[in-house]
Amino acid sequence: MKRAEDVAERALAMVAASRALRERHEKQRKEVYERVQIASLRKLNIPKGIQLRLDLQ
Repeated sequence: MKRAEDVAERALAMVAASRALRERHEKQRKEVYERVQIASLRKLNIPKGIQLRLDLQ
């Protein structure tokens, strides 16, 4: 019976590890998507024909 309990314990550990990995990937995917959305909202609008100042000092 000990072997069956060990197998079940290892299987549950693998399931927990898989779930943690899936949740971490989901969180990373969500963060990347949010950064992409923020970047797409901020569009720099420079009117054509206007010279911008360049402070070199």
